[in-house]
Amino acid sequence: MEMINGQYFLIFGFFMLLSWLVGSQLKSRFQKYSKMPLQSGLTGKEVAEKMLRDQGVYDVKVTATRGQLTDHYNPTNKTINLSESVYNSNSVAAAAVAAHECGHAIQHASAYKFLEMRSALVPVISISSKYMQWVLLLGIILVEVFPAILLIGIILFATTTLFSFVTLPVEFDASRRALVWLNSTGLTHGAEHAAAKDALKWAARTYIVGALASLATLFYYIMIFLNRR
Repeated sequence: MEMINGQYFLIFGFFMLLSWLVGSQLKSRFQKYSKMPLQSGLTGKEVAEKMLRDQGVYDVKVTATRGQLTDHYNPTNKTINLSESVYNSNSVAAAAVAAHECGHAIQHASAYKFLEMRSALVPVISISSKYMQWVLLLGIILVEVFPAILLIGIILFATTTLFSFVTLPVEFDASRRALVWLNSTGLTHGAEHAAAKDALKWAARTYIVGALASLATLFYYIMIFLNRR
């Protein structure tokens, strides 16, 4: 058990460092590209509204939300929620983020299978996240006496790991749709388009690191369960 714990903390430390590095790069890139004005002068709100119209989506509303990097698409009420720094900004970063979130709205409108799969998992993840840590903690403490508790915790954690991996194609596809549209409309070209692509690339990497870290943690709990005796 001590060897397993030692290996886990090494892996955990690696992913913590990797997550910090990727997050720092993402923040740095967005700060840089937030200072690069879009030649068309369109704000994030206007970019989102134009992309929705161009793609034939008319039942989605674009709104502003507080915070930084809080941008998201809500399929429940069909709203694209852009952080204030994106909503009101006419930067390349704002255009990239706004177009990316529109990509999710278009996925919803076209019944993109991975988005539907992720949406179906949301109720399960809601329950898993609420009880998972307590079940895992109790399971580790009582692993020699009641191993079934840890097994239940592993199953709950596995659902969150699955969710993180299903999220990857959803995010990649939304960025692909965003970049294709930005390029085809001429809203970004040359250095602007390269910057938009770079910003979305680093955003995607945060999801990759998160998914791999979740998988490594899942294997850790499985190893505890298998080596309980």
